Amino acid sequence: MVSSAAEWVAGYVAAWKSNDPAQIGALFTDDAVYLTSPDAEPRRGRDAIVAGWLEDRDEPGSWSFDSKVLHEHDGFAVVQGRTEYPAEKDYLNLWIVRLAADGRASEFTEWYMPRPHGS
Repeated sequence: MVSSAAEWVAGYVAAWKSNDPAQIGALFTDDAVYLTSPDAEPRRGRDAIVAGWLEDRDEPGSWSFDSKVLHEHDGFAVVQGRTEYPAEKDYLNLWIVRLAADGRASEFTEWYMPRPHGS
């Protein structure tokens, strides 16, 4: 059964809150490709994704995130979000996610645009 993009995003947010390596790794296929921005050096493979995530992790309680799935078709999803870091600034987010048949991501690319608080 293929899980929906909304379910995958919920799992991503749960892993973001926990920073648990097993929870992070469960989101991605063995050979997944993760880009923190379109021109970033890709993290290739689940182990590299988990290591990079933990290296760049956000501490629990230091952020909030709201999102909606704008488009989903045949394992391709476009997600729009907003991340708020009260101690820093806010970001508008756009994610492109390709989901494998088992619901894990095989590709993830993020665009983020900084915004002043409350805009």
